[in-house]
Amino acid sequence: MTATAPSMARARATAFLPRLALVLAALLATLFTAASPAAAHAALTASDPTDGAVVATAPAQVTLSFSEQVAMGDDSIRVLDPQGKRVDTGELRDMCSGNTIRYGTALHAGLPHGTYTVAWQAVSADSHPISGAFTFSIGAPSATDVTLPAAQAGGGPVGIAYGIARYAAYAGFAVLVGGAAFILLCWRRGAAERPLQKLVVRAWVTLTAATLVMLVLRAPYTGSGNFADAFDLDGLRAVLETKTGASLVSRLLLLGAAALFVAVLFGVYARRVQGSGTEEAAAGTEEDAKDTSDLTFGLAMGGAVVSGGIAATWALSEHASTGIQPGIAMPVDILHLMAVATWLGGLAALLVALHQVPGIERAAVRRFSRVAFVSVLVLAATGVYQSWRQVGSWSALTGTDYGQLLLLKVGLVAVLLAVAFVSRRWTGRLAEAPASDDVSRETGADVSRETQPVRETDRVAAESVEAEPVPVPADPERAAQLARQRAARESAREKRVRDADPDRAGLRRSVLAEAGIAVILLAVTTFLTSTEPGRTVEQESGSRGSTATAVPDRAVKISLPFDTGGPNGKGTIRLELDPGRVGANTLHLWSDSGDGKPFDLPEVKVAFTLPAKDIGPLPLVPDQAAPGHWTASGVQLPLAGEWRIDVTVRTSDIDQTTVQKTVKIG
Repeated sequence: MTATAPSMARARATAFLPRLALVLAALLATLFTAASPAAAHAALTASDPTDGAVVATAPAQVTLSFSEQVAMGDDSIRVLDPQGKRVDTGELRDMCSGNTIRYGTALHAGLPHGTYTVAWQAVSADSHPISGAFTFSIGAPSATDVTLPAAQAGGGPVGIAYGIARYAAYAGFAVLVGGAAFILLCWRRGAAERPLQKLVVRAWVTLTAATLVMLVLRAPYTGSGNFADAFDLDGLRAVLETKTGASLVSRLLLLGAAALFVAVLFGVYARRVQGSGTEEAAAGTEEDAKDTSDLTFGLAMGGAVVSGGIAATWALSEHASTGIQPGIAMPVDILHLMAVATWLGGLAALLVALHQVPGIERAAVRRFSRVAFVSVLVLAATGVYQSWRQVGSWSALTGTDYGQLLLLKVGLVAVLLAVAFVSRRWTGRLAEAPASDDVSRETGADVSRETQPVRETDRVAAESVEAEPVPVPADPERAAQLARQRAARESAREKRVRDADPDRAGLRRSVLAEAGIAVILLAVTTFLTSTEPGRTVEQESGSRGSTATAVPDRAVKISLPFDTGGPNGKGTIRLELDPGRVGANTLHLWSDSGDGKPFDLPEVKVAFTLPAKDIGPLPLVPDQAAPGHWTASGVQLPLAGEWRIDVTVRTSDIDQTTVQKTVKIG
């Protein structure tokens, strides 16, 4: 018995694709493994007491301020004494007011002196978990048995698994939408081609599986970081009540509609398009052609609605839903995702067609070139707006992680466009090459390879793999084996014929390069969605380092809004330091209530700290000169620099807070 070996060209192609997939998978695994835990949109901007502060008396509560809205629970802020015992009441206080995002927790009375640890965890409004810890001391610092957590929320193996699922979801969405768009807009006959059917169906499976994984891992991802908590039904129930959980469930429901769309596309539509190339269909009426066009239009509209809904599940739960102009940012984000999917997913479909489908029409390649051009225009317009919204300044573009990732993404897009330009040149050469029966091809007819004009090199390549006719034996097993051998020879012959066309081979190579760059681009985009935007980073830095510059021989005047969290606990402290320079100064403090009237506080304390020189805090208790007015003379500031002024106000026996600002002295 003689076996027919596959051709060398087929063997090389078969070996090349798995190697490419392995290299890309290794690259992505390296990126995800090396990546630090995601920095989210919201960030801690202030705390009371501050990190490392030494306070004379035990505070009544601990408060945290954030740059954006966050979700917190009763266990989100934990205060531990030097022995690791919780000293907070476990009840979260919502102290948000207007643009001020502040939460706190009350402390037990009578806390002894020592160093206390504050550990906190929250979920940003754009779905990413954030966490941190700091210490403060009462009376004087002391030894503590509490170890600050080294891992951040969203890190560790659970964070890596969640990140991979997020990337897989983006990739599945791009190929699902782009593959379907390629078939409906560029190559209707592709609906009946098995390789394209497998590509789109596998993309749907990938997106569905990734969404389920993200839903199951959401609780440990934003909480404990343990895989075992994925099976906690209470945690899953809590996730379903969040904005992100609702978005993931909505995506699963929309994927059910997408499954129906795929079934119609590769069922009824594929049979109708495939049948339109038969002799019976050619003799049919114009009504049949109209029905096919109506079905195409209906599928295109339905697919656009479903894919837009799936894209909206990202826009409604991530960066676009927070920050400035969310009403504009969310529709723009949906258009951006749709343009990316149409371009990159269509590119994947074209690559599969060029490698595995014999005789793809030149007109289909030209149509995809036009679709890709429009997608790139939409991508550029929406990308410019998103970049402005998330970066905000040139310094943030070069000085933050988000800006640097954005520059990398822009560079990759530029390289991708350069390779796409090469692909367009190959497409133009294919269009100029002789072709037969283009009309029947564009209408969807399945024209066989033999009806095309074959170059001399194609004929020689085809004849080199021709084999002698094989008689059909009586043994069924032997007949089946010979049939498989003949199919293998025919497949090898078709591939050799395709490979002999230099224009088609060049287009395949350039499209393969585009696909490889697109995979890396998609990975960078995934990291970009989980990185703190540059605008937020600069706002955070500005909040922490806001400085009032002193003018020589002029008083420093600042206003500090405060909220102690209790009844009638809101007001404003107006501070004046005269003359605001090194040496002796006079301090005046005025306290105003919310309606602008003098606020006679039970207690006001001030402290001056020069962090750069390790001076302070220098405590000061001003004397009350009148209701709502305190003063102190001879306030000595020994050195020039940026001094931090901490003002502690108490509005009742248990309600107090500390507000601060940095001023430049000297």
